[in-house]
Amino acid sequence: MLKRTAWALLALLVLAALAFYAVGGRAGVMLLYVQYVLHQNYPPAQEVSWQAGPAQSTAQRRPPNVVLIVADDLGINDITHDGGGIAGGKVPTPHIDSIAKEGVDFRSGYSGNATCAPSRAAMMTGRYATRFGFEFTPTPKQFMKTVTGMAPADQLLKPVYHPERESELIPYADMGLPTSEITLAKLLQAAKYHTVHLGKWHLGDSPQFRSYNHGFNESLSHMHGASMFLPTKHPNVVNAMQDFDPIDQFLWAAEPWGVRFKDGEPFQPPKYMTDYLSDQAVKVVEANKNRPFFLYLAYNAPHTPLQATREDYDALSFISDHTMRVYAAMIRSLDRNIGRVLQSLKDQGLDDNTLVIFTSDNGGAHYIGLEGLNSPYRGWKATFFEGGIRVPFFMRWPGQIPRGSNFTAPVSHFDIFATAAAAAGQKPPADRPIDGVNLLPFIKGQAPGRPHDVLFWRTDQYVTLRAGDWKLQVSQMPQKEWLFNLAQDPTEKVNLVNKEPARLAAMKAQLAEWGKSQQKPMWPSLGAGPIAIDHSLKQPTKATDEYIYYSN
Repeated sequence: MLKRTAWALLALLVLAALAFYAVGGRAGVMLLYVQYVLHQNYPPAQEVSWQAGPAQSTAQRRPPNVVLIVADDLGINDITHDGGGIAGGKVPTPHIDSIAKEGVDFRSGYSGNATCAPSRAAMMTGRYATRFGFEFTPTPKQFMKTVTGMAPADQLLKPVYHPERESELIPYADMGLPTSEITLAKLLQAAKYHTVHLGKWHLGDSPQFRSYNHGFNESLSHMHGASMFLPTKHPNVVNAMQDFDPIDQFLWAAEPWGVRFKDGEPFQPPKYMTDYLSDQAVKVVEANKNRPFFLYLAYNAPHTPLQATREDYDALSFISDHTMRVYAAMIRSLDRNIGRVLQSLKDQGLDDNTLVIFTSDNGGAHYIGLEGLNSPYRGWKATFFEGGIRVPFFMRWPGQIPRGSNFTAPVSHFDIFATAAAAAGQKPPADRPIDGVNLLPFIKGQAPGRPHDVLFWRTDQYVTLRAGDWKLQVSQMPQKEWLFNLAQDPTEKVNLVNKEPARLAAMKAQLAEWGKSQQKPMWPSLGAGPIAIDHSLKQPTKATDEYIYYSN
């Protein structure tokens, strides 16, 4: 039954995308039918009953709880910490900011990849996702065919589909994080932590790949890595649709609205998704107040579809642009709800004994159509420019992490694994390379040097490394190389390829050597899309634009 439900949903999602494309973005009879069927497939909201820990704590001293909060496509300039903020800083994010102010701000915090699935794989395993072949987001063939054929007419650069790679494709049901990987949840579960996942997973939707088979005792999960925030016609929702973005068209057509508790049947949440996930997070904290727990709270905000509650939208009447106002209202909701989760730790007397980690899976997305989400950096999600991979990255643990710390050396998402393991008194697995390092000694000034001399990123034929303060990007579509000195040029505006031939050659050799230690992708990328580096998808491509093609 579960397998039939998952595949029925997938088939409907593809049908919806095809229907939407066929009617040119207009709401036709097929679209309405698909939306009706999707909603009817899921029963109304169900009460979620979380496993309760002991009535009282029996340990005089217990290991710290770990709360990992991950936003989805949050730009580094979306929050007001360090003087930024959406809408010119007029939408404050005090609760997110407080994690940095009361702990450490990793000023050169990098995502594991420039898109969400491989980035989340790096977080969960402490390893480059390319080490075990999880290079691309799990995606069915029909979806890639459809989306790569939906390019806006005013864009000079068109998506590319690779039919020659179809012979290497594995079934969509077999795409997921290998169960041979040891996730942070598995490691902490073995240390008698109670482990809970809420929200986005995106590491495989077949039962064998879901979070409860990767070390989580309990999970309340989105399906297929996407969700609405409310049904499109809900009386309390304000929508902002991006008709220039094929993915956005797909989401509005399919309107995925449902969650799954453990391995049960999907059901409709009772309220706005960010509120709902936070409600459940508060309940998880209360249920586990007397035992060590790991909570992975993976919001889908502020990823598209752009939907805000009317209350948050009405509170921002000073923002004239409708899309910006909806997006800013989503940020407002995200911050308020994170504040509720942080307050629940205080209410249960757990604040001082909890390591809180906050980050985003990658940079802000060009397909939202808003400029400046990653300012002052160039690039977007799905590029290895700083705007695509430099993310908010904060940790807070009172008494253990010095308050108000700024750490400037480069760190990566995969360091979360080793740092949380060390806080829990656990050693990382010794039977495989672990790329992450325990950041606690570096934060406290107890370890010399940098956590990493070199960091790497790869997706298909687009590869990047940062070595010290130098960063090299090598692209095959287009055939171009970018070499930057980030110490002198942090916003990557001066390409030094022609002025530094020896350094270029040495760094390309480093890339080639690293590539030997990475595995072939478990499935190929069937499509690649053009990303203009310096403007959003809403603006037409110009012949003078710098761009890359990003696979899958």
